[in-house]
Amino acid sequence: MTTASDSILHPFTNLSQTAPAPIRTFAKGDGLYVIGDDGERYFEAMSGLWSVSLGFSEKRLADAATRQLQSLPFYHIFMSSSHEQVRELAEALIARAPGQLAHVGFSTSGSEANETAVKAVWQYNNVLGRPQKKKIIARWDAYHGSTALAASLCGLPNMHSGFDLPLGPILHTGSPHHWRHAKPGETEEAFATRLADELEQMIQREGPDTIAAFIAEPIMGAGGVIVPPASYFDKIVPVLKKHDILLIADEIICGFGRTGTYWGSELCGIEPDILVCGKQLSGGYLPISATLMTDEIYSVIATETSRSGGFSHGFTHSGNPVCAAVANEAIRIYDERDIVAGVARKAEVFHAALREAFTGAEHVGEVRGVGLLGAVELAPEGDPRRSFADKAGALWARDIYETEKTVVRAVHDAVVLCPPLIVEEGDLIALVERLRRSYDRVLPQIRALSTTDY
Repeated sequence: MTTASDSILHPFTNLSQTAPAPIRTFAKGDGLYVIGDDGERYFEAMSGLWSVSLGFSEKRLADAATRQLQSLPFYHIFMSSSHEQVRELAEALIARAPGQLAHVGFSTSGSEANETAVKAVWQYNNVLGRPQKKKIIARWDAYHGSTALAASLCGLPNMHSGFDLPLGPILHTGSPHHWRHAKPGETEEAFATRLADELEQMIQREGPDTIAAFIAEPIMGAGGVIVPPASYFDKIVPVLKKHDILLIADEIICGFGRTGTYWGSELCGIEPDILVCGKQLSGGYLPISATLMTDEIYSVIATETSRSGGFSHGFTHSGNPVCAAVANEAIRIYDERDIVAGVARKAEVFHAALREAFTGAEHVGEVRGVGLLGAVELAPEGDPRRSFADKAGALWARDIYETEKTVVRAVHDAVVLCPPLIVEEGDLIALVERLRRSYDRVLPQIRALSTTDY
């Protein structure tokens, strides 16, 4: 390992010269593995950044990029321009989208896709003569990106502190994490009811005519793989409909089979007015994202463009032909290999193994997940009201990497998992075994950590 060089601003990295973060340098990918510049092989149990769904050496994706680079390496979709790859991709997304989603805008990241969604909502209400209906309700523990507006939507304090965020009319309501936030003895059903009641109270307090949209990840990813109670969205959606509040589903992590359904929205039984997707859209190989919306929203925005001359939003590489070509190939692979059904099948093995290895283990508070998303959260004596102040998760994740040669992520005191969708059942069992060996190894150090109230 080398230390961070002054030439690179590494995201989400301690850049201090007094405590420089060690930089892990990788040179090659091979299926489920990444290979360091020293030749060491690491099992990549986070799919990079929740994104490399088809592994790190899918030749079909590389070939798709090469073919497109040799024919049309770049063209934009501004000002009535288009190309074959982006048209094909738009049609593929609409054909697979849940509910009544019928139009697509393209960006290069999840942050941009969420910004597109919010700006579309704001223009939609302006055209309808409701300039006051602009507030967006997000949730604590949520992650929606790192640009100024997307970071404002996040419900994670580190995304706001030091940046003078949140900007704009952004509100935050309760996280749907039952284990962490339920009152003593409160069932998941009662907890979900309380969150819906709190949302209603917030809307009434702010004024229903000022609330434009509610944004939610079906399953929270970077906040710690938080799975809402089964009835959560059944209780939230009627509140939104009652007050004519649009639902934005952030499917950047959940989309394309990660949850064992094509979309996390399907798992949660919701039909969003706007859906954003990215990451696995290209198998994680190239930067492309999409914002899908209903015809109702699109047609209202189109009315405004007849006056202004255009929807004044977009990016140089929106719908880039090489990125779109790779995304089209990824979607074909998902279909041909029945990836979604495979995830649903393998998820049963994955979560059974996690529960068997960690449920009831010392200082384990919760084992959770869905599809090929998983988390094991540590807490002093398993108490959700107590914390190791993020030290236990970091300690455990570091040992998993250094000793078990496996890449995971620590989120607070949880270790979270997001392996590539091509992982096999045996790989998942071996992954859990690595985690358990590491846990047994670091447990004496965890016992010695100081604790605090959560």
